[in-house]
Amino acid sequence: MSEPIRVVVTGAAGQIAYSLLYMIAKGDVFGPNQKLILHLLDIPPMMGVLEGVVMELADCALPLLAGVIPTADPAVGFKDVAAAFLVGAMPRKQGMERKDLLSANVKIFKVQGEALNNNAKKDVKVLVVGNPANTNALVCSHYAPSIPKENFTAMTRLDQNRAQSQIAARLGVGISKVKNIIIWGNHSSTQYPDAKNGTVEIDGSPKSVVEAVANNDYLNAEFVETVQKRGAAVINARKMSSAMSAAKAASDHMRDWFAGTKDGEYVSMGVVSDGSYGIPKDVVFSFPVQIQNGQWKIVQGLSIDDFARGKLDITAKELLEENEEAMAVCASD
Repeated sequence: MSEPIRVVVTGAAGQIAYSLLYMIAKGDVFGPNQKLILHLLDIPPMMGVLEGVVMELADCALPLLAGVIPTADPAVGFKDVAAAFLVGAMPRKQGMERKDLLSANVKIFKVQGEALNNNAKKDVKVLVVGNPANTNALVCSHYAPSIPKENFTAMTRLDQNRAQSQIAARLGVGISKVKNIIIWGNHSSTQYPDAKNGTVEIDGSPKSVVEAVANNDYLNAEFVETVQKRGAAVINARKMSSAMSAAKAASDHMRDWFAGTKDGEYVSMGVVSDGSYGIPKDVVFSFPVQIQNGQWKIVQGLSIDDFARGKLDITAKELLEENEEAMAVCASD
């Protein structure tokens, strides 16, 4: 057994964390031999609820869980952490404009960026789940200048998992047979779920998804819209936003970041743009990445047809506008 690593989850008394904490503590993310100390950060009014979560973690009797630290103090929450799941954010309420949400969240992620900068390990891996995730990741990084920009990522793995499951269902194959479905852009309704670089294994042999589906109209319309609107569909049905699936996606994202991707396979992550595929630099944009030794690299040379180009430009434009709004709020704060 290795030395325990410290892992923080924010919004730890919330819905997503309720599923996520168990996945982390039982070894799904950092492996079956990695002991860990969980830092559970939430706001002061949630401390009573958090106490119940701490009791439940104890009652799970998990061999890898070496300690639990519940706190409302960001300095304690981020102290010496090697991995951070930033789940807590202001949820969008009825009648709220996106810029209202952005303004409230900028303040939260400014505080968390500063706390990471001052307290976390300098090689901490930060995953932002709280929405608007891409822009929150950018803000957080801005206020943590001593931590490399590459160490701040936003979650689009839920969208990738949704897209992969749609293709698997369409083709009547198991989920593990579908590979390299990409989410480009913002974790919003402008994202572009792209199956055109994907492969599927049918009767033991790999085929392109385009060839297997044999219906471009479906791939350009119904498939894209289903994935873009899946979160809203879950809310309509469940009367609450995606929690179990979001937790699973956060677990997948961080596991691949620590353990690496398999040869020839890539995953979608919101990462800081280096200008690849004509995307403006320095926005946090979802790209296909491959990961080795804890370092992600954007997959190069994939084909982008005219339809895809149009979709990438729309989502990039939205991100530039969000970034401007966020930085204006930062400057006035």
